[in-house]
Amino acid sequence: MTKFISQRNIRFMIKEVFDVKSLTNHDYYSKHNEKMFDMVIDEALKLAVKLMYPVLEEMDRKYPVLENGEVKVHKSVKKIMKEFGKGGWIASAFSEEHGGEQLPIIIRGVASFIFVASNYSAWAFTELSAGAAELITSFGSQELIDTYVPKMLDGKWQGTMALTEPQAGSSLSDITTIAVPDKNSRFKIKGVKIFISAGDHDGVENIIHLMLAKIENAPPGAKGISLFVVPKKRIDDQGKLILNDITTTSVYHKLGYRGTPAVEISMGEKDDCYGWLVGEENRGLIQMFQMMNEARIGVGLASCGIASAAYLAALEYTENRPQGRPVTLKDPLTKQIPIIEHADVKRMLLFQKSIVEGSLSLILQCCMYADLKKVSAGDEKEKYALLLDLLTPVAKAFPSEYGISSTSAAIQCFGGYGYCEDFPVEQYFRDVRIQAIHEGTTGIQGMDLLGRKILLKDGKAGLLFIEEVKKSIRVAREIGELEFFADQLENAMKQLEKVVDFLFNVFGEKGVDTYLSDASLFLEFYSLIVISWQWLIQGTTAKKALSENCSKKDTNFYNGKLFTINYFFRYELVKTYRLATRLMDGDDLTINMKTEYFKD
Repeated sequence: MTKFISQRNIRFMIKEVFDVKSLTNHDYYSKHNEKMFDMVIDEALKLAVKLMYPVLEEMDRKYPVLENGEVKVHKSVKKIMKEFGKGGWIASAFSEEHGGEQLPIIIRGVASFIFVASNYSAWAFTELSAGAAELITSFGSQELIDTYVPKMLDGKWQGTMALTEPQAGSSLSDITTIAVPDKNSRFKIKGVKIFISAGDHDGVENIIHLMLAKIENAPPGAKGISLFVVPKKRIDDQGKLILNDITTTSVYHKLGYRGTPAVEISMGEKDDCYGWLVGEENRGLIQMFQMMNEARIGVGLASCGIASAAYLAALEYTENRPQGRPVTLKDPLTKQIPIIEHADVKRMLLFQKSIVEGSLSLILQCCMYADLKKVSAGDEKEKYALLLDLLTPVAKAFPSEYGISSTSAAIQCFGGYGYCEDFPVEQYFRDVRIQAIHEGTTGIQGMDLLGRKILLKDGKAGLLFIEEVKKSIRVAREIGELEFFADQLENAMKQLEKVVDFLFNVFGEKGVDTYLSDASLFLEFYSLIVISWQWLIQGTTAKKALSENCSKKDTNFYNGKLFTINYFFRYELVKTYRLATRLMDGDDLTINMKTEYFKD
């Protein structure tokens, strides 16, 4: 166990729960083996411990500034980008065709979890480049791929996602950035983009924006959005880099996540900004959603990593902080006990452990579905694609919302010290808070789940999920002492069916506005069931392991898993009953509330 992740839990997940080595039976991953996966994780941990964690606090305190038109970031960013590029970390999951290692997505996910837990701001630079490069390889011409991808994967050029505008946040159909056709298949770009993470900095040679814009005279709304590569510096006819008429106008001063700059940029003020179309015209939003969906799982992963670091900091502190005595001892001269011995502190630690390890399990489940989708065909491919689509809003929203609560509980474990900069949990709390906003707020994820994903293929995605849960329940029933959890999850699934039927009737009787009015609550309700399913899988795995010969250390680890599933089912899953009551209440409170009622 390091200061930010549990190595034992990672081994448990990839070897015992998900059996990642089975992926090597498929041709695409056949060059890998279990020993290689272990080496990748070990190297990721070394990089995190030596390069990223030591500058965690310093990157937060010495945050980016705009000087003479350029953003200055912490000096470690240049070294991190170089090391990640040279070591193949940015390219790790890319195909060999595009200079990658064809590493399973789930192994890359584990490495990313280690990196983000050690230093979220540092990891974000590399992850943004990987996502932007993947968009180019997925939809761009060979010329675009050859021009931009190698340098992005080498860490020499930074990739970004430039979507948001001052008047168009989540409502991307309202963007006004314009692209006017020019010669040589390029377009003149003019507009303003805001909140661009890593949108400008001196840690790399160039910034490559994957930008949404509307081609002149394109159809209105989302149907008229196209995707462009818009570099900060473009390549001229002599092959030299020249400025591309992009001006960084401000750097946002943020609550947390301070090591990575979020900037506002203006394009085309001198009518000399050019971009190159990625794929077909008017398909930009569909293309960008590939990156956004993967980024949403990345947001969940980031939340989980930050919460992991906060939990382990709280665990260490509570083991070493003496205060108070058992309630049965009244003698003030009795030696104080570590606060971890107090029941309420154990409850807070169990809450954190259940959120971190339950969330990580779901994230890796999604990664496994992505891997199986990649190597499957026909009905199997569709199955994994639908399950991944269905669970993506949950994988984004639950770790980010409950990660905030988990990190808050870590602060509570520290007491007043947790509120001070002397300990890292106050930074973790600030860093994790953005995650419920990143890549679509929780409200948007709720509407995505209830308004789209539950309905996918006439409800086929939801039915596939039910089958997955039923399969896990059947396996758990075969093992003694897990019947209670199997029964509770089965009851929760029946309750889910009632809630969905009720809401479908609301849809038919009152329309989509009322149907979606409590989508965020439905998302939380659904998420608690999904995480309970993941805990049942972990509990089953732990119980099986305990039936074999275990070392004392492993016995403690598996018993810790069983106590945590017990906690989650008795303290968290029970919240679904309250949520179900509200979801089937039928009162249109938020629809009927008038704006003027909020005013004095």
